[in-house]
Amino acid sequence: MWKNGVVFFLSHFLLLLSLGEVGNGQSNLRYSRDDFPSSFVFGAGTSAYQVEGAAAEDGRTPSIWDTFTHSGKMADKSTADIASDGYHRYKEDVKLMADTGLEAYRFSISWSRLLPNGRGAVNPKGLAYYNNLIDELVKHGIKPHVTLYHLDLPQVLEDEYGGWLSPKIIDDFRGYADVCFREFGNRVAQWTTTVEPNVVSQAAYDIGFFPPERCSYPFGLTNCYAGNSTVEPYISTHIILLAHAAVFNLYKTKYQAEQNGQVGINVYSIWYYPFSNSSADVEATRRVMDFQVGWILDPLVFGDYPEVMKKIVGPRLPSFTETEAAQVKGSFDFIGLNHYTSVHVKDTSAGPRTALRDYIADMLAELVVVSRNGSAPFVPTGLVTSDPPGLSKMLAYLKEAYGNPPIYIEENGRGSQREVATLEDTERIDYLSAYIGSTLDAIRNGSNVQGYFVWSFLDVFEFLLGYQSSYGLYYVDFEDGSLKRQPKLSAHWYSNFLKTRTEEISIRKMDGLQEMSRSSQ
Repeated sequence: MWKNGVVFFLSHFLLLLSLGEVGNGQSNLRYSRDDFPSSFVFGAGTSAYQVEGAAAEDGRTPSIWDTFTHSGKMADKSTADIASDGYHRYKEDVKLMADTGLEAYRFSISWSRLLPNGRGAVNPKGLAYYNNLIDELVKHGIKPHVTLYHLDLPQVLEDEYGGWLSPKIIDDFRGYADVCFREFGNRVAQWTTTVEPNVVSQAAYDIGFFPPERCSYPFGLTNCYAGNSTVEPYISTHIILLAHAAVFNLYKTKYQAEQNGQVGINVYSIWYYPFSNSSADVEATRRVMDFQVGWILDPLVFGDYPEVMKKIVGPRLPSFTETEAAQVKGSFDFIGLNHYTSVHVKDTSAGPRTALRDYIADMLAELVVVSRNGSAPFVPTGLVTSDPPGLSKMLAYLKEAYGNPPIYIEENGRGSQREVATLEDTERIDYLSAYIGSTLDAIRNGSNVQGYFVWSFLDVFEFLLGYQSSYGLYYVDFEDGSLKRQPKLSAHWYSNFLKTRTEEISIRKMDGLQEMSRSSQ
């Protein structure tokens, strides 16, 4: 059973190495920036722990990821103590954003940099940094899109009461958000409360591969310190939803009338195809979608978890009180979507069932990648596929199942192995151009998509992979310590798309851009 956990976890994270069949062979995509609504926003993103560095500077205290990396848990034994040094180089980076033509920049705030004790006194140097960053973005005409929590929980709150496993965090998260709204809300109009709770709960509380490394035998992938894989994924997600709702309602009652901003939550999505046309595989695909996406969105839209989850999980799934359901239902102005790929779903409900089950076993399904090389378990073997139509299918599903909510695609991108990464990253251009085209298809079919953000603006520290993987539009030289930023071909392509608004975007006729890329080396 633990192997199922490995497969499912890796399918969400290590798949992003994207070593294999990326690109759909389209050579000439006939769309431009002007084909999108004028209100649509294009940007790129990073997150605090992955880009800032300065981990022990100016009053910042450790997060759970500092603790994790300093214990040598990364594949490359790295830490993000320096990362891309965004803390010191933010002016240089914002200048690059402006030169690229970014309309928005998505970044997160480090909770432990702003509130070193998790609550209480504000760190003046942390406050100054984020004020300076936001001011620099506004000065260059770039819209700040801010995430409050991107995996980096203050270690002090984990030590004090168990972090996301305790309802105590709801008041602390609301207090932290209150500081952010008060200090930055006059310049920030888009707030995402938390990222990927549907994946973090599995990675941190079922398999134990993310900090705080909680799991229980036989489900854990590692030797976890403590935990209960059968219930903690559900408990942590339940508390995250309550904390999100508390922050949303705080903003709505205290800040929205004056600041006129929006608050949403982020969900990780994969598009799921049935492995076969059998009724069992079709039903399993619906079930996986409910477990993965409905787990988060059903409470926000309907006030309760999907019926299939309540039936299978039973009393292990927390329930909302009437008051909580009323607070959670409708607690979003938009949904942030992180989307990278698609997989096939094979039903396993006819197999033997044990009384002891975790979240992954509860889904009664296996994820399989289907490629030109045949089918195989969905593991990082180079078989990760690009499926741009899967994004438009996901957006259509959200439109039909959840009343067409406003959507921001907050992450979409392609990684490459660091040792083979080059500045002439035509595969990344193939990928991005195809997925942006799929986004346009969805808009033309009525989906309420409001924005698209490339992951990532710079090469950054990647969770689990460290510096082994390269996602950035801009290459960062980690090897010699200079951290020099260099535009990849994809940066030139994205800039050309954003600035040359009415011309056809060709992903094969790139001679001029390739020469620009070479001249920047």
